[in-house]
Amino acid sequence: MRKLILATFLLLAPTALLASGGGEHLESANIDLRDQASLQRGAKYFMNYCTGCHSLQYMRYNRLAKDLGIDEIALRQNLLFGDAKPGDLITKAMTDDDALKWFGVVPPDLTLVTRWRSPDWVYTYLKSFYLDDTRPYGVNNVLFPLVGMPHVLGDLQGRQEAVMEPSHEPGGEPTIKGVKLVEEGGLSPQEYDTMVRDITNFLTYAGEPFQLERERIGRYVLLFLGFLFILAYLLKKEYWKDVH
Repeated sequence: MRKLILATFLLLAPTALLASGGGEHLESANIDLRDQASLQRGAKYFMNYCTGCHSLQYMRYNRLAKDLGIDEIALRQNLLFGDAKPGDLITKAMTDDDALKWFGVVPPDLTLVTRWRSPDWVYTYLKSFYLDDTRPYGVNNVLFPLVGMPHVLGDLQGRQEAVMEPSHEPGGEPTIKGVKLVEEGGLSPQEYDTMVRDITNFLTYAGEPFQLERERIGRYVLLFLGFLFILAYLLKKEYWKDVH
């Protein structure tokens, strides 16, 4: 039994560490999967800014449209690009060969990113890019050091610089404790935060489209089990009344 408990802990521990974001300070995304307008905006932003490099290979366009209340005309006009069809899986525009040539790595599929990391991690990551002349695309990320991804939302967020914290040890290197906005982009900080929250909200939905339905069914299951418990308890009292 002790070996089984230990094995279970070893299997779950890495997942817990990844989901926590490696102990970094994460901002709360405050996602709301019942906010359909936010999910629709997040889908629009993802299709416009992310599908060039990233896919949602377990999600179909028509399933997304049905869940988010998007009619077929709006789907075809705003979310389908190239020769994509409503029943297709959401794939990226870039080929793997081109990705290796330009970035040195194939950008990951993002269907399960909020389940692998967490919604707060994704939200904080998209807000944590800063200028770094030593990197190929001129940016780095506090949450993901040496990131190979360019800041595709940089024109909207603006330019950020790293906030350095001196080392407490003699001769030690300073560390980055955060970022500060030095030049606004096309959106105000509040508007950019809302945009990033909408993207995170959409990716959280994509990771588990049945979440709201699962929670709804779960409440009925708990009510049924509670009712069944009462019946079982009354039946037990009836069977054992002569014994006691």
